[in-house]
Amino acid sequence: MARRYDPHRRTRIIDAALSVIAADGIAGLSHRTVAAEADVPLGSTTYHFGSLDELLVAALRRCNENFVRTLRESEALAAGGEAEGAARATGPAGAAGSAGLADELTRLLGQWFAGERGAIELEYELYLAALRRPALRSVAAEWTEEAVELLSRRTDPGTARALVALMDGVCLQVLLAGGTFDAAYTREMLARIVAGGG
Repeated sequence: MARRYDPHRRTRIIDAALSVIAADGIAGLSHRTVAAEADVPLGSTTYHFGSLDELLVAALRRCNENFVRTLRESEALAAGGEAEGAARATGPAGAAGSAGLADELTRLLGQWFAGERGAIELEYELYLAALRRPALRSVAAEWTEEAVELLSRRTDPGTARALVALMDGVCLQVLLAGGTFDAAYTREMLARIVAGGG
């Protein structure tokens, strides 16, 4: 019997890994559980991913893309970047620009938290797994660096890094405390950082 061509098998294996982690945590991840979830032969998972760390790297990279894509696709951030770029040529950015950046980041975080809670928890479980899995550390840092690069179009790199750190901290506090996202507080703290970076 000829082997069936399956060009999307690698993607299905990554999706299956994310499903297994969402259901049973990283402790439940194995080539066998992923193969069963993806409905592929066990050898397919080891063919595409020689180790569980390789599979976790691919899964984390997939998760990383979610929020960064949201930042990248924000019309307000892109439009604001052009306006503030012009403002920098003639002087410091005004308060309206600073408020606009804080407003947009708060809106994007609120939109993110309005989604499925399990998906956010999954992203952070993979993100924090880098503490004990060195193979994940550079991938965990990728989303931070890209987010900083995107926000640096609106402010200086140091302020962009502080904004990313605050957003990360807010997300962790909400997830760990089981609370709700406080948009007003978040907006105020983001605005303070933006104003201080001018």
